[in-house]
Amino acid sequence: MSKTEKHATSAQGGPQGTPQKLSLEPTPQATRRTVTIVFVLLLIAVVVAITGIIPRMHARAALRQQTDSMAVPEVAIVTPQMGKPMQEVLLPGTIQAYTDAPIYARTNGYVKAWYHDIGTHVHKGELLAVIETPELDRQVDEARANLDTAKANLRLANVTAQRYQGLRGTDAVSKESIDTASQTESAQQASVSAAQQSLNQLLELQSFERIYAPFDGVVTARNINVGQLVDSGSNGGTGSSSNPGGNVNTGTTAMNGPQELFHVSSMDTVRIFVNVPSVYVSEARPGVTTNIDVPGYSGRVFKGTIVRTANAIDLNTRTLMVEVDIPNRKHELLPGAYAQVHLQLPITHPALIIPVDAMLFRSEGLRVVTVDAQDRAHLQGIAVGRDWGTRVEVLSGLTPQDRIINNPPDSITENEKVRVVDVDGRPDRTSSSPANAGPANSADAGKSS
Repeated sequence: MSKTEKHATSAQGGPQGTPQKLSLEPTPQATRRTVTIVFVLLLIAVVVAITGIIPRMHARAALRQQTDSMAVPEVAIVTPQMGKPMQEVLLPGTIQAYTDAPIYARTNGYVKAWYHDIGTHVHKGELLAVIETPELDRQVDEARANLDTAKANLRLANVTAQRYQGLRGTDAVSKESIDTASQTESAQQASVSAAQQSLNQLLELQSFERIYAPFDGVVTARNINVGQLVDSGSNGGTGSSSNPGGNVNTGTTAMNGPQELFHVSSMDTVRIFVNVPSVYVSEARPGVTTNIDVPGYSGRVFKGTIVRTANAIDLNTRTLMVEVDIPNRKHELLPGAYAQVHLQLPITHPALIIPVDAMLFRSEGLRVVTVDAQDRAHLQGIAVGRDWGTRVEVLSGLTPQDRIINNPPDSITENEKVRVVDVDGRPDRTSSSPANAGPANSADAGKSS
């Protein structure tokens, strides 16, 4: 019998054919195998769980961190810049001669001669023109004759009065005649004085036949020609009234209205009257220097000085009239020219300058957002002054040490956490120190008014 058959026989029963019971208890080897398989399966499950859950947890944590980070607004900060101790105020004005005089005739007559044309430099007392006055000359002759007559009558009255005084006490002349002779002498004396005064008046008018320059200056207008009839007073000349004093008129016979005979201007020093707004009145004092720009002198600046003010505010314009004098020895500046006056006014308390983008317009008023050392935002009210378009002057509400947010979001709230970054979006490592926070408007720092 083969081994296979013996094994089958033994499995079915004993050698005698009796059945035997099979053993079902696991062997130690099978138990170890089962435990190993279970452990491996558990290990695989754990590994699968770890490799699937941990990345998800990391992703969730990263998402939470990113969400929290995005919830904190990124801001760039600037620091207020201190304004310069001087402020420049630009005002328009017109150049005027320091001394300017229209010259009229003081007597009636015809122009006999004139000696200086427009643009001529004349000195005080220099002869400008001569007027012929035949009627006045005859009046002077008549006044002299009247004076001689009055003197002759005075001499006769004097002789008569002395003669009558010599006969006083006699019965040859009555007392009434003596008194009459004495009063007649007094009346003739008064007549001589009146005739002398009349002659002096006519002689004074006759002296106006010769027209002289009243001061050193330049003839800026001549409105007469030889043979032209002129009248006394402000009706002298026949130039066009559309050309007021200082404009050149060479004597055309346009009968539009009265005009002066000559116009003389002193231009060694010229002046400009400007109206200074009331906000600058306290700084616009005599002695303040100015720069003057004049068209035609590109790139050249003339120096002037405030010499006086009106000391009163104009009720209509709320401005102060200020006179600025400019030396003009070379006569480069001409009266009537337009000029721009740059007043260099000192500032007692310089204001702070911030970018316009740093301001927020809220219902409660104008605000800026400051950042404290803990990077917390605070809404600060301010009062502004002048506006230069990209920059604005802050009069109150800020200090030079404050850090303010440039272009803050409209949704920012009080005490909100912010993250300070530089202009490239990188975290600002020095954000916690206001002293080290570089001004974002440093380019404008030197452009204060």
